[in-house]
This record gives sequence, C-alpha cells and structure tokens, in this order.
Amino acid sequence: MSTAPPVEVHDLTVAYRRKPVLWDVDFDLPEGKLIGLVGPNGAGKSTLIKAIMGMLPLVSGYVKVYGKSLEKQRQLVGYVPQRESVDWDFPTDALDVVMMGRYGRLSLLGRPGREDREVAHRCLEQVGMADFADRQISQLSGGQQQRVFLARALAQDASIYLMDEPFAGVDASTEKAIIDLLKSLKDQDKTVLVVHHDLHTVKEYFDWMMLLNMRLVKAGPTDEVFTQENLREAYGGKLNLLSEAAERATEQLRQ
Repeated sequence: MSTAPPVEVHDLTVAYRRKPVLWDVDFDLPEGKLIGLVGPNGAGKSTLIKAIMGMLPLVSGYVKVYGKSLEKQRQLVGYVPQRESVDWDFPTDALDVVMMGRYGRLSLLGRPGREDREVAHRCLEQVGMADFADRQISQLSGGQQQRVFLARALAQDASIYLMDEPFAGVDASTEKAIIDLLKSLKDQDKTVLVVHHDLHTVKEYFDWMMLLNMRLVKAGPTDEVFTQENLREAYGGKLNLLSEAAERATEQLRQ
C-alpha cells in the first residue's frame, strides 16, 4: 500500500447555489483509526463525506485516496449513506443489497459468482442479519436496514470506510453492534470516518476526531481535540445546550 495518507483533502471548498457550506478544508486521515466527524447541525459534515466520495462538485481543492484520484481508487472506499437518503421501497432483498458491495470487484461484463454470494452471506452474519437474507428491505426495521448497509460496505472489503450517521435512529443493541463492528475494522488497520452527533460517546467510541463547522476547527487524537475550548469554537452559542456533556468529558480528560 502507498505511504500516502488514506484520504488527503486539500483546500476543499463546496457551495450550494453559490452559498459556501465548506471553506478551505485541509486534513489527512491517519491509517487504522476510528475517526469521529463532529460538529453542529449545518456544519457541513455530510457534505464533506459526499465531497470525498465525489458526489458533489468542488469549488476548489482536491481529494486524494492513497495519493491518487478517487476514480482510480474507488474500490478502496466503502460508503454508508444516511438511512433517510435511501429508497427503502425498492423491490430487493437484503442479500441482493449486500451483493452490490461486490460489484466493484467484478470485470465490466462479470457477474457475481458463488464466492461473492458466500462473502455476502458472511457479511450478513457479521452484522447479525443472516436470518434476514431473503427479507425485502422495506420489511426491515430501521436498525436492521442500517445493519444491511453496513454488511454491503463490509462485502466491498475496502481499506477506508466513510459512514454518514450510522447510529441515527437505531436502538441501543444495534448501536452497540455497530460500534463493535467499527472497532473490529480499526483493529484490522482499516480507516473509518463516522459522522457523529452524540458528544456523550465521542471519547468512548473514537480514538481520533475532527471538529467541523464549515471550516475545520481541529483534528487529531480525541483526548487532545475534545476539549471545552475546541468545542466552544465549533459550536459557539449552541454549546450551552451541550455544556454538561462537554464539562464531563473535560473532567475525564483531567483524571
């Protein structure tokens, strides 16, 4: 693998209808870390994920994956979108959704084979959904749908995973299953970037983090970045609603 960082973002600016939503964002993601992307609503977190994935036009800047363009390295990047952005009424079952993660490994005219189906079944088993392989995705609960999309990303066998709010709207058992899975990916030296909202669990879940509010406020090891000063810079007046969580986290860092 290249010595270049898994993801390099340089001078990235993104605008919607000429209104900038990300300004001059620069960072390198480290290898083999579980990274929380944290910031207030409207900070541009989902926009950043989509920009890295090449789903949005850039006003300026560039994104590189292991030193090359995303187009040349797309098979190395797994993506889990927000659950709300998916058409869950599409007539397909859980296994077929997971099989989509294998398509990047096939030739242009190739068709998934037995090995691909075996991989898909193993990935469903990993996320606790093996018994639902033939179930229509529209018939699954929100947490089950999220697990299926995680299985699809696993089936891709990527080196980098970008996940847009994987914990949103799931129950406690599904959240625990997801974070256990993400930590296992990190233990395999995968790089995992997760859009996250709950400040209470940032220190527990992530060993590296990025604070974003249109601009990158701070990035680095969680125990260095997750401070009241940095949180206040990222959240501004909104931090008053989160001050109790921030104070507890700061106190933990002092212990």
